[in-house]
Amino acid sequence: MARIKITYIGGGSSRAAGTMASFLWHGKEFAGSEVVLVDKDPERLEIVRKIAQKLADQAGDDISITATTDQREGLQDVDAVLTSFRPGNFAARALDERIPIKHGVIGQETQGAGGFFMALRSIQDLKTICADLAQVAPNAVIFNYTNPVNIVSQAVADHTDIPIYSMCEGPIVFPPVVLKAAGLDPDRADTVMAGVNHNCWSTEATYDGADVLPLLEAAWQERKNDPTLDENSRRALRLAVAMGSIPSDYFNYYYFREQLLREQQGARRTRSEVIMDAVPGYWQHYREQAEADHPELDPSRSRGGIHELELAIDVMSAYYNDTGARLPVNLPNAGQALPGFDEETVVEVWCTVDRSGCHILPQKPLPLAVRGITRQLADYQMLAARAAWDGTRADGIRALSANPLVPDLVVAEELYDELAYAHRAYLPERLLG
Repeated sequence: MARIKITYIGGGSSRAAGTMASFLWHGKEFAGSEVVLVDKDPERLEIVRKIAQKLADQAGDDISITATTDQREGLQDVDAVLTSFRPGNFAARALDERIPIKHGVIGQETQGAGGFFMALRSIQDLKTICADLAQVAPNAVIFNYTNPVNIVSQAVADHTDIPIYSMCEGPIVFPPVVLKAAGLDPDRADTVMAGVNHNCWSTEATYDGADVLPLLEAAWQERKNDPTLDENSRRALRLAVAMGSIPSDYFNYYYFREQLLREQQGARRTRSEVIMDAVPGYWQHYREQAEADHPELDPSRSRGGIHELELAIDVMSAYYNDTGARLPVNLPNAGQALPGFDEETVVEVWCTVDRSGCHILPQKPLPLAVRGITRQLADYQMLAARAAWDGTRADGIRALSANPLVPDLVVAEELYDELAYAHRAYLPERLLG
């Protein structure tokens, strides 16, 4: 078991209670550890701390939970830093979704212009975390869940010596979307995905040991007009058959762009606006559980459920407990392990994780039909990371123009300036122009 000091930045977020429940469910793997919750909202921070400490006491694994709004104090002598936060909260995400739609561009949390501006905001905070770690915990490792995880990781990897491993369940959850749409049992499939975060494809996919693609092709012909199939799954299955590779369903934004844009333009609320309506109910539940003698989180009343960020916890456990577990991680493409991508590019690949780090497993190249768009997104990722860390408005427009969802330079300039103004409270002057 790993006895370590962990700082969780974002410890007062709406996902934090579920994250701590998940961490404490793994408590025996971290017996005797100390967790420091850090957040800017003292009231919500204390609610999460009370829930977490009561859960820890009930579990009996000798895990202590403290909380502070002082980031540097919370990072003092820490071993591991778990980062999962959203600068500007859901109101900022709503702007990332709404403003692009006005310009005829898909509005989304991690993709396109919305994802770019989330990256700009997130990386400003990551810079302060890295600066504090250099002073008070120079040997710490960052386990990141702050979106867009690929651009955040790219910026930290490019500009610091701090090890950073970013996680997302995508390579685990994307294949079942296509398999279920085809009427297949995901438990009988073996799929390996690679690429960049939220934009990966299968490089290997078998079902009962045989190539899955003929089964997907037959299922598409049979089910393409099935009214019981939800539209996201229908598109993902169609795309898998068309490209000959199981996709991240985020690629629907790229291959069905006009249809999805029209749906967004016609929708009464964006996804973040829907979530904002639910957030007060989450906190009502958390307040109730903070005062209960024996807290019990209700998955239906908790943001994201009660096993949040579990992949990050799995990676952290494999690292500090030296298990060699096989897990998907975002990290630099050392030795060009993923063919067709630069060595410094942060890629999303399956790794083995032990005390010496995350080690990329042997990788097959992405199919030629999908390599180009994924490489374009990887190059955009590099440009976005550079602009966010120390770039200017000009660097930002170059990055935004490189994103496949942004149609031309004029739109990129107009979008950039309106979003930069909307988010000016979270951006440095150099990015405002």
